[in-house]
Amino acid sequence: MQKNDSVECAAPDWTFSSWAWNILLITVGTIVMALGLKAIAAPHNFVSGGIFGTALLFNYATGLVSPGFGFFLLNIPLFILGWIYVSRRFIFYTAYAVVVATLAFEYVPWDFHIKQQIYAAIACGGINGAGCGLVLRSLGSNGGLDIMAVILNQKFNLGIGKFYFAFNLVLFSIASIFLDIDQIMASIIVVFVTSVVLDYVLSMFNQRKLVLIISKENAQIADTIIDMGLGATYLKGKGAYSGEEKDIIMTITNNVRLKRLEEIVFCADPQAIFIVENTFNVLGTGFSKRKIY
Repeated sequence: MQKNDSVECAAPDWTFSSWAWNILLITVGTIVMALGLKAIAAPHNFVSGGIFGTALLFNYATGLVSPGFGFFLLNIPLFILGWIYVSRRFIFYTAYAVVVATLAFEYVPWDFHIKQQIYAAIACGGINGAGCGLVLRSLGSNGGLDIMAVILNQKFNLGIGKFYFAFNLVLFSIASIFLDIDQIMASIIVVFVTSVVLDYVLSMFNQRKLVLIISKENAQIADTIIDMGLGATYLKGKGAYSGEEKDIIMTITNNVRLKRLEEIVFCADPQAIFIVENTFNVLGTGFSKRKIY
């Protein structure tokens, strides 16, 4: 009999604290996103990209279905795909986000009365990005392309960014038939600012610094790192010129502790080499938990 090398994953966390935290993130993030779309995008006829952008464009072109309800209807077939290929929990959270977005857009009379188109585009992108980022920190999504992106990434390892780019390229090509060039350019600014702010919100609490330290005082430095409450690992290295074998300290910290760590290293050994790399996410004990949809 062959040995089964598969790894059993832990059951999804359905505790009240997890459920409440995810609902809070989704509610706040979705309302913020709807605020940007209703108060800025719609009055200026911006196309925000993705499925909501598709619903906005359909409304501008035909006037048949309001953007909020159009967004909800376009998500129905995506809910079915997500139910089959992702997980029921993911779809429950995502469906809740879509319902909140639809109701907030349709029934809350927001309008910021921003006159300048460029200011409106930047503000809309910033608000949308903040809202989307909050939702994506949960175990759900904003619906629409997020569902397809998760499916394509998990099943076919297709880059999420490439999928969004391809979809929005087609969307803006169609939008150019119905909108003037100024609105198209402003809409592209909206999408660009949204992506920048979204990435910032996602990395704001997750970004870590990977530090490599090469020093003759490794033992003293490693002890001090552990006293700081950080972990330290020795990596085996060998000088290319000298051929001398040496231990390299690897540790992971954040921006707050980085300067203190630097001072500790160079106080112990002024000749040390201190290498810092940005890392978006670190999963494991003492760091972020792996996100299981």
